[in-house]
Amino acid sequence: MKQEWLLKDEADTQRLGRELAKALQPGDVVALTGDLGTGKTALTKAVAAGLGVTDMITSPTFTIVCEYHSGRLPLYHFDVYRVSDPDELFEIGFEEYVFGRGVCLIEWADLVEELLPAQTIRVTLSYGAEPQERVIGIQWPGNRALNIRNLQERG
Repeated sequence: MKQEWLLKDEADTQRLGRELAKALQPGDVVALTGDLGTGKTALTKAVAAGLGVTDMITSPTFTIVCEYHSGRLPLYHFDVYRVSDPDELFEIGFEEYVFGRGVCLIEWADLVEELLPAQTIRVTLSYGAEPQERVIGIQWPGNRALNIRNLQERG
């Protein structure tokens, strides 16, 4: 199932991220794609807050993955922008993360598309008409979906 929202501001991004977190289950992999500055890390921070993560969320640009264990599920935050060879991911145990019992959020996931499990939740972020607006689409495997009050769902 595909859903799309027009987010008017950072508060909408926070709301959507927290609601997404409520829907996440052990073993979920969330692929985040979008241009630089569209809010991948901001959405990740909101999902982490929704999972109850109390640690400060930082972008793992140079470490590839950051682990957070203080929420209701372990959160594994990947940034694969600088990965030049998929073997780099296997060297850090990528398969154990994506086939484990935590939640994986992968920024720049389109760069490692061939490594993602079939049941990956795909989130696309793009700029809206106004500078602060974002359009976020979520492609769910199966029949899962979000029902978020007070957010403008498109389509």
